[in-house]
Amino acid sequence: MTSHISLTTDFNVMRWDEATSCLRLLDQTRLPAHIVILNCQTVQDVRDAIVKLAVRGAPAIGIAAAYGVCLSFNPAEGLSFADAKRRVETAIEHLATSRPTAVNLFWALDRMRTVSHRTSDADLMHTELLSEAKKIHVQDQRLCDLIGQEGAKRLGDAKRFLTHCNAGALATGGAGTALAPLYELHRQGVTIEVFADETRPLLQGSRLTAWELSRAGIPVTIITDSMAGSVLRDGKVDAVIVGADRITARGDVANKIGTYPLAVLAHYHGVPFFVAAPHSTFDLSMVAGSEIPIEERNASEISGIAGWTEGENTPRVLNPAFDVTPAELVTAIITDLGVIESPDEERVRLVLQTTHEATPK
Repeated sequence: MTSHISLTTDFNVMRWDEATSCLRLLDQTRLPAHIVILNCQTVQDVRDAIVKLAVRGAPAIGIAAAYGVCLSFNPAEGLSFADAKRRVETAIEHLATSRPTAVNLFWALDRMRTVSHRTSDADLMHTELLSEAKKIHVQDQRLCDLIGQEGAKRLGDAKRFLTHCNAGALATGGAGTALAPLYELHRQGVTIEVFADETRPLLQGSRLTAWELSRAGIPVTIITDSMAGSVLRDGKVDAVIVGADRITARGDVANKIGTYPLAVLAHYHGVPFFVAAPHSTFDLSMVAGSEIPIEERNASEISGIAGWTEGENTPRVLNPAFDVTPAELVTAIITDLGVIESPDEERVRLVLQTTHEATPK
């Protein structure tokens, strides 16, 4: 099994505090300059943390939301079962409005809703909700390990990688998705190096990916998003590997904005383009990438960088958080259930149909 990187043992990215019954989150908006832990004591605290990107990355959002449901009521309140269940359903509905693109959010909340329907006792329901949230958290650690193992085998002789955004330990319950194979190669003693796209406008690549890779002792070079084409043209990269927030039945991939042009560039330069994600990131109810809802973030994330303030002459801003890469640009999707080569609907469904039998609990 993959050894978890030092980041996850130095401190907890996300942890349920038994003593205070609250969710403790590493505030990723403050990295790399400051390590700040948020104590989320209410459903609203968790939703706010998700919206403002204090916790981000599709798997981590799902885990945080699951714990958030547990904050909907405290057994010590002595609520009736009907009132407790009403609180839980309200929490699920509220957390579901936090970010629309990452399907792991809805996958985790559906699991919590199913648990809430199992009992007719408020105290027992809370116990089972917390148990399920912890299972989701532990399961994601295992899924990351499996992705790391599958990816390390599939990446072959590649030693130089290009990443976009952050799909490492900060984005998951374990060692990451796109970064998990790189951590596994590093653990095996393979010498690798990584180019990390800055990832405009919020710099998740330069602030987060570069930070955690550096902590793990993996050489990393930060580049601006616009440098990727030149780096690929100059033969400095053996493979591109990214994460995903939602993958359709035919293998179209929604990921951080800027992923699609990176896939086009990789295709043009003959560099393999890999996507790494757990089975929970697939949404088989959607076939085409055009069906995926794309989150539009606040304009200030872009205009603020340039120094614009709101006013009559302020230019309009387009700020989608994600774009969609068509399956034909994807070399393979690395999952916890296996590698989907040249993804299409038949290959995706073939691998995903084993989900219930193969998913570690």
